[in-house]
Amino acid sequence: MKVERGFSDEEIISSIQNNREISKVLDFMYRNYFEMLKTIILSNNGNEEDAQDIMQEVFVAFIDLVRKEKYRKEASVRSFLYTLTRNMWFSEARKRSSALKRDTYFEDQKDDLEKDVTDYLEYSEGLKFVSNLFESLGEVCKKILTLFYFKDLPMREILEHVDYENEQVLRNKKYKCQRELIKRIEASPALYQNLKSALEHGR
Repeated sequence: MKVERGFSDEEIISSIQNNREISKVLDFMYRNYFEMLKTIILSNNGNEEDAQDIMQEVFVAFIDLVRKEKYRKEASVRSFLYTLTRNMWFSEARKRSSALKRDTYFEDQKDDLEKDVTDYLEYSEGLKFVSNLFESLGEVCKKILTLFYFKDLPMREILEHVDYENEQVLRNKKYKCQRELIKRIEASPALYQNLKSALEHGR
């Protein structure tokens, strides 16, 4: 039966620094530390695939740090790998969280934009429809309703543009124009409810 070789911390460091038996060192670290390190990831919203990916990065980073003599031997290899895994996974988790928030934000913005565009197109179509209806009501009604709804002028200012004795007479005329307009709009069910409410608001 094949006996797997063991490595002490000193032997692991020496092998990496001298580039000897690297594959055996990696096999040893994987066999002895992977399950322990995987627990860090699984207990912090990660999965098996995340664990495999992070551990590859951890072992590569560990070898690089040892070769650059940045591993000071102040902690055991086991403890150092534990800290390295924890830091790398939490960093990855933060990136994912930020990316998710960013994607969610842009999706929300996209939805809002699409709604704004849809609302605008519907509004524009409504204006075009009403404008055409205004034309069919005659010149006086067209002028009164256009000034009131499109120009947003108060009755006292509209009075300056039409030939009526006072505001009350003008209001009566506007009401008649509105009623006639509503009758015609009722022939278009899609616009009826919204436009009827808007027009009757000025009564």
